[in-house]
Amino acid sequence: MSASPYQARRVGAPDLERLTGVRSGKGSFYPEFRGAAQRLERVLAALDAISRALVQTVDGPEPLVRAVAEAARAHLDADWVLLALADGALPEASPRHLILDSEGTPHAFEGVPGARVPGPHLPDAVLNRLNDILRGEFAQFRLPVIEGHHAHVPIELDGGIVGAFAAWTPQTRTLDGTDETVMRILASQTAVALQNSAFVQKSQRLLEQAEAAYAQAREHAAELAARNAELSATQRELGAAQRRQVLDSERQRIARELHDSVAQLVLSAGMQIEVCRSEIESPDLSHRLDLAKDLTRSAVEQLRSAIYALNHPGDAARSSLPELLEQLATVHMPDDLRVTLRVDGTAADLPGDVEHALLRIAGEALFNTAVHGHAKRANIRLAYRPLAVTLSVADDGTGDPEKMRTMLRLADATDVNGHHRGLANMAARAREHGGTIEVQRSRMGGVRIVATVPRPAENAEGSQT
Repeated sequence: MSASPYQARRVGAPDLERLTGVRSGKGSFYPEFRGAAQRLERVLAALDAISRALVQTVDGPEPLVRAVAEAARAHLDADWVLLALADGALPEASPRHLILDSEGTPHAFEGVPGARVPGPHLPDAVLNRLNDILRGEFAQFRLPVIEGHHAHVPIELDGGIVGAFAAWTPQTRTLDGTDETVMRILASQTAVALQNSAFVQKSQRLLEQAEAAYAQAREHAAELAARNAELSATQRELGAAQRRQVLDSERQRIARELHDSVAQLVLSAGMQIEVCRSEIESPDLSHRLDLAKDLTRSAVEQLRSAIYALNHPGDAARSSLPELLEQLATVHMPDDLRVTLRVDGTAADLPGDVEHALLRIAGEALFNTAVHGHAKRANIRLAYRPLAVTLSVADDGTGDPEKMRTMLRLADATDVNGHHRGLANMAARAREHGGTIEVQRSRMGGVRIVATVPRPAENAEGSQT
């Protein structure tokens, strides 16, 4: 027997009948319609409350639970509303349970802001139902139950029960199928919303932890970079100190060798020359021996100057370049050579190797002036310019600038037998620091050696001319 059109309309739509209550076209239709209209208005208000409750997900689980419980209380005109999760279910969700009274005042056993501490004023039925849910005793909650003034529905998620939703109403408010449907909608949506809210909260915590870890990693990276820079600077300083120590040790060794061997041999040669001179009456031989004696005396002075320079390198902190040149001009030159020193511009500290090179150039130039140029006067001029330092040594001797330039070119090109290495050494020292050597005619009639070395950029910025 086929179903009537009315029966066909009823199949598969039990919730619609419960919500509307319109099931008959008899004379009682109008009273039923009025009741259905009232229920429909109540349902619409409940659905609006549900929708507003569920959008609380992003605000965290506590506002969501409060909004759901309040929506149920307002719809049912309930004296008490209970929403609880079983222990161990949805472990990320919090609060785990909430009780609202008829005024909407929250009561709970855990941290709900503004909640009262449960006391004897709570009905036993509410407390017993809460304990059953917390312990996971869900046998009585597997199906929705409507008992006139009490109703409870399970909170289901992924096919399992995770909690329950219960309400108690006054004698003036009888629950029906419409209320059951509203409570089931609230319960089913609450489970999903609680889970989503827990996911959101967990994601926010993970994001905060990731941001904190990233900030900490950046801070550690900055600290490591700073420590690496300090370590590199320390390594450079240690390497420079080790190199200085090696150079100082080598200077001292060479100075000892010169003092203990070469200087003694030259002094001995001078003494032998003096003995021979006293025994020879020939004026010509006597003159040659006097010249040899003067040469050995000059050689000893030069050795002393070299020994002093080795024991007091150009990068020694206690003496500036002008002071070292003053000592060289007044202490380490032959007595018959008068040397003057002039400093132009504001003296500035130069790298130790540059000052040492200029000091050795001055010593070699003065040696040539005394020994080869037979000069009586020599002028040393040290000029500090914005971009370079110029050292010149001029004399009144017999040297020929053109011949010296030729010897310098030959020495650089061939280095035959090591002759004229003094000029070549001066040029090499200047080139090592990006400088040049020039040989000119002195205004005093002799030779003028000019060495020009560029100043380092950080050294040249604060210079004055």
